[in-house]
Amino acid sequence: MTLSTHFSRSEFACGCGCGFDTVDAATLEILEAVRTHFGAPVIVTSGCRCPDHNAAVGGASHSQHLYGRAADIKVRNATPATVHGYIARHFPDASLGLYGTFVHVDTRSDGPARWEG
Repeated sequence: MTLSTHFSRSEFACGCGCGFDTVDAATLEILEAVRTHFGAPVIVTSGCRCPDHNAAVGGASHSQHLYGRAADIKVRNATPATVHGYIARHFPDASLGLYGTFVHVDTRSDGPARWEG
């Protein structure tokens, strides 16, 4: 099922196969903007997580992935630092984590939070 111009519901599905596959509209809006800006595919490496899968991958107990408000992403031909910088400049209310190989983005209601992993 298509959610937007560039993303389908299956891209956000929990990695355990439980069927949890939603994404917050504000998070999706950011990802669409990233896709358009960079003109390159945005790969969602982790979207929704059910509590069991979140625990299995070592996720935080109150991870935004549990609520469908987070995505860990990679952008083809763009460094995580470049992607992080773009989102930080254009979406100052987004929460961002910068990691060596991906960027975490979420739209928590008590944010924004910023960190490096």
